[in-house]
Amino acid sequence: MSKQTIQTTGVHVRPELLTVADTVARDKGIDRDEVLDAMEQAIQRAGRSKYGHEHDIRAHIDRTSGEISLARYVEVVEEVENEHTEINLKDALKKDDEIELGGFLVDPLPPIDFGRIAAQTAKQVIVQKVREAERKRQYAEFKDRIGEVVNGIVKRIEFGNVIVDLGRGEALMRRDETIPREHFNNGDRVRAYIMDVREEQRGPQIFLSRTHPEFMSKLFAQEVPEIYDGIIEIKSVARDPGSRAKIAVISHDSSIDPVGPCIGMRGSRVQAVVGELQGEKIDIIPWSPDPAMFIVNGLAPAEVTKVVLDEENNKIEVVVPDDQLSLAIGRRGQNVRLASQLSGWEIDILTEAEETERRQEESRLRSDMFIEALDVDDMIAQLLVTEGFTSIEEVAFVPLDDLAMIDGFDESVAEELSARARNFLEQRDEELAAKCKEMGVEADMISVEGISIEMAAKLGEQGVKTRDDLADLAGDELREMLPLAKLNQAKADEIIMAARAHWFADDPAPETEHDASPEAEDDAATEEKGA
Repeated sequence: MSKQTIQTTGVHVRPELLTVADTVARDKGIDRDEVLDAMEQAIQRAGRSKYGHEHDIRAHIDRTSGEISLARYVEVVEEVENEHTEINLKDALKKDDEIELGGFLVDPLPPIDFGRIAAQTAKQVIVQKVREAERKRQYAEFKDRIGEVVNGIVKRIEFGNVIVDLGRGEALMRRDETIPREHFNNGDRVRAYIMDVREEQRGPQIFLSRTHPEFMSKLFAQEVPEIYDGIIEIKSVARDPGSRAKIAVISHDSSIDPVGPCIGMRGSRVQAVVGELQGEKIDIIPWSPDPAMFIVNGLAPAEVTKVVLDEENNKIEVVVPDDQLSLAIGRRGQNVRLASQLSGWEIDILTEAEETERRQEESRLRSDMFIEALDVDDMIAQLLVTEGFTSIEEVAFVPLDDLAMIDGFDESVAEELSARARNFLEQRDEELAAKCKEMGVEADMISVEGISIEMAAKLGEQGVKTRDDLADLAGDELREMLPLAKLNQAKADEIIMAARAHWFADDPAPETEHDASPEAEDDAATEEKGA
């Protein structure tokens, strides 16, 4: 076991150091020992400046009396590499007959009379170490407070960014996190949301925001006891900071209306939040699990006459009266944009006239498609459109009973239509296959799950001809190349991953001569013949 020899000469009593350490620790909110450690390092640095930086000079301040001891440490080793800090065992035993390998010879040094430069260096070390300790304390205190609303005082403004004194630390509120047209002066009180706390090279950074949607949620929780108690829940918030916002609420108590308590008596509660947010107008909307109902509520004050959901693509088509269009869209699209953010759905707004015109155009195109593909007259084509058929595939593969149930159709008509649809699809696929072959589209791309022959031909026209070409695409690129396929992002990504599957497939183990049984050879021959 290593042994350490300590002598007590070279001691300098400075009880005022303890008083200074206590004061600094109390003012900066850090531990007293951290301040004394910083002082010890400052004394050590001054000692090395006087006796040589190559030496291992250590200082110690007694935590009770304030005594300062300074000493040079030399480690006992088998083989000396640095003669200033190391000594071999043989020579060490001449100085201390009880020393062992790994121990230290400690040579006390006389107290240092700090000169001007040494004192300045010591001060810098102490300030730096205290600042580091203060930063550690600040990060430990605030890292778990993300999501809280805090009050502070504006300390200074730098290039539009506001530095806020939180009492136990400084925080930064960037210009884009302040409400537009909001102006601060030094000494102003400010309330903000702790958006993030990061430990960076220059110390912990606390980032504040007054534009974050959660800031509004927290303000309502402070003003509305029912939200604080969990009776009313804020489901989502959408903001156009400083201008307008929408907030969706739901009540977990059937006897309590979710909107009324948020507004308060004569609007007192909502006005308190509006005042904090520089007059930002707030629409409080009852949340609904039915997306159609929720979006209709979200578009208020505009009236909605019809809603069409496309759940696969997360889109919703909203039809409004002609005189309500501008109200539904809002100034610069604000109303529909906030409703979209609030609900998470992509909203497309049409007037009743536009919707009628679009439906008529879709009906005409489908009718023309059936007339051309099935070689039928306009009346039969219109009947198919009216019954909701949108593609030749539906006519070809729908059960015959469903076709025969259409007014004016019987079983023989249904069979004939189905046969014509199948023949059309077969002929079309043959033409597309020939086109793919002519363009050099490889079979392994057509075999990818989710890729039809029609899609393969369209991709081939755009230079995507192999499975690897397809695998190199991103999902959104595939959607752009195949607009008529109406792929959603999830389906497009699924096709791309299927195309990439061979990149990750394990190589099959090589088959040796002894492993191949007669039965395996027969199976392989059968498979080859079938192929």
